[in-house]
Amino acid sequence: MSRPRLAVARLLPALALAALVPLAGCVYRMNIQQGNFLEKRVITQLKVGMTRSQVRYLLGTPMVPSTFDTDRWDYLYYLKKGRLRRPQKYLLTVYFQNDKVARIDNHGQAPIDSEPTVTERAPRPAT
Repeated sequence: MSRPRLAVARLLPALALAALVPLAGCVYRMNIQQGNFLEKRVITQLKVGMTRSQVRYLLGTPMVPSTFDTDRWDYLYYLKKGRLRRPQKYLLTVYFQNDKVARIDNHGQAPIDSEPTVTERAPRPAT
């Protein structure tokens, strides 16, 4: 083999590797969603004095029921989008006293409304 062909044969794998390295970062990361997703409009309907059955009807059953404190319901929500974004965490705790809501605690960001908002364009002036 001549020297130019030998140099090209050795250089070809290095060039192929250099071309594939930037593509290594193009891996799809699936969204990870766990817990109870609660919409803002549902959370605003939650009031002190509601019964357990009303809360269960409105919010659903808590994902992880408390085994030690039956008068506390925790609604957890976790959403991780992609690889670089920070996860969205949300915790809504409902405290009961005599089978009625005594206190409500919101922790973290409120979930985004599931209903998309429609932006209307201004009509074009007639020409």
